Amino acid sequence: MIDTHCHLTFPQYEGRVAGVLADARAAGVTGAVTVSTTTRDCLAALDLARAHDRLWCTAGVHPLYADGGRDGLPHVWDNLRLVASDPACVAWGELGLDNHYDRPPRDLQRAVLGEQLDRIGAWMESDGLDLPVVLHCREAFSDLIPILRDGPVAPERHVFHCFTGTPEDARAVLDFGAWISFTGVVTFANASAVRDAARLVPADRLMVETDAPFLTPEPHRKVRPNEPKFVADTARFLAELRGEDWDSFHAQINDNTRRFFGIDAQ
Repeated sequence: MIDTHCHLTFPQYEGRVAGVLADARAAGVTGAVTVSTTTRDCLAALDLARAHDRLWCTAGVHPLYADGGRDGLPHVWDNLRLVASDPACVAWGELGLDNHYDRPPRDLQRAVLGEQLDRIGAWMESDGLDLPVVLHCREAFSDLIPILRDGPVAPERHVFHCFTGTPEDARAVLDFGAWISFTGVVTFANASAVRDAARLVPADRLMVETDAPFLTPEPHRKVRPNEPKFVADTARFLAELRGEDWDSFHAQINDNTRRFFGIDAQ
């Protein structure tokens, strides 16, 4: 299987990405998607994807970096277009809204999201960059879904990554037509609402990820940083939670990854 969402450009993996990917392969995780968070981080993600077999990347600005992040640097939008034009890039994102934190201000998050969606629409038309979208949505489902509904990308081409909402939130996402991806959060003892949501998602609209370096799943929760190899633990937990045979569940999530991102777990 593939870890469909991690952040291997983060400092926790500096100088050891090859080893992290080797450990993942030893655990049966045959590839990963390293997800970008800024218009500069996307360049680093592309460099990693080009340097390592079966590593792919994305291009987007995370809502918590709407203000340019720690460095406060302006967005270089053409970098997203450059990365998305490379075969190693398999999605836009992660982009979206985050209402959990006070900063960056929500009006700025909305402005940056709108700018990204406008540019994605233009690049789809001018360059044929018709990629799926990886979404960050924290406590913002009622705000984000209407924006996406008016956006340039079809509903079924969106995945709400690292789902931490309620069953009602999951129904809203599914009614919109998007996919839902689960991290190690679903294995946490205090995440009963997320587990209830995970039982609702149709098998053909579900994905599994680590969001490494964050959210290491049980039974490895104290291990820092999280790594792609642990995505298999979350997958097995989900299969048991949903009462599904492992082989069938495993085959389904691999097929889902292929259909959504266009990449194969083999």
